[in-house]
Order: sequence, then C-alpha cells, then structure tokens
Amino acid sequence: MQNKFVPKYRLITISGKIAVGTTTLTKNIVSSLGWKHINIGAIQRKYDRQNQLHENKMGALSRTDDHEKEIDAMTEQMLKTEKEIIYEAWLAGFFASSYKDVLKVLLVCSHDDIRVDRVANRENVTVDEAKNWIKQRENENTEKWKRLYGDHNFWDHKYFDLVIDTYKTGPLETLGKVLDKMSSSRRRGSI
Repeated sequence: MQNKFVPKYRLITISGKIAVGTTTLTKNIVSSLGWKHINIGAIQRKYDRQNQLHENKMGALSRTDDHEKEIDAMTEQMLKTEKEIIYEAWLAGFFASSYKDVLKVLLVCSHDDIRVDRVANRENVTVDEAKNWIKQRENENTEKWKRLYGDHNFWDHKYFDLVIDTYKTGPLETLGKVLDKMSSSRRRGSI
C-alpha cells in the first residue's frame, strides 16, 4: 500500500502584481503537477499586439470595458467548471474567493526595488522607465477594476489561502509552500 496523492483543490489561481514571480511559480507548478497552465497576461498581450498597444506603457484603461468583462467572464466560467488548471491572472484569486476547492495563491514582493529591477532587466529598460511602467499599469488596472467591480482591495489577503513574499523566498521554496498546501489532503490506497 502506498499513499496516493489526491489534491484537496481542483484548481490553483496565482495572483500578484507586476514582477512578483507569478509566471516563475506557475511554470514550476506545471513541471511538478503536470496541470494545464492558463496565463491571462499572455492573452492580454496578444490582444495588445493585435490592437497595437504597448503592454508595459498602458494598462487596462487602453482596453475596452467589454474586452475586460469578456476575459473576466472566461475566468469565472473556468472557476466553476474546470479542474487541474493553474490559472495565472491578477484578479483570479479575487474572483475565486468563494470557491473552497480552488487554491488561491497571492505572491507579493515586500521590496518594490526588486520588482523594478526585475522589470528593468526583463524588458531591457532603465530603472526610471521600469518604475513608471509599474506605477502606470498598476494604477490604470486598479482604477478600471474598481469602476467595473467595486471599491475593493483586489490583493487583500482575506481573498487568498496562501500569501508568499517572493523577496523572502526563492523560486523553489515558493513552489514548496504551494505543494505543501496542495498535499494537505491525502488518501490511502493501492497503486
């Protein structure tokens, strides 16, 4: 008889602001669990390219409300019906807050200078450009979402099952925390 892993959760949402490590964590979880990955940021970037928008210079205000609602409706539908998906999106945890069978992970980085450095290096821009891009995108997104969904703090820890500060934990330790939370439910059985 061996222990057979039976996850307590059918989906994982990964949320966080710019350059906190959501994509790194998601890729590591995919490698560990073999679950499907949906990255709303990639969908938005494709939309931005098709509409000749610069993702880092513009936030959600550059997209129509209808487009934003369409993406969020897709999120809500997946939360209701899908399983074995890692869903990476800024608002995924907020939208999933009422689902007990969805693990809602929020990544934060307690030092903004690290986030700025990550963006500057990733995008090959100056530190000042990186600071401006982060500030503008986050402000525009929050402004639009408050208008569409109400005056919420979309990253309030109360919406999440697990909050990890990526300034204090490296990629493998962050992955370990998520897998530990996932494995909190095991069932005995023969394989």
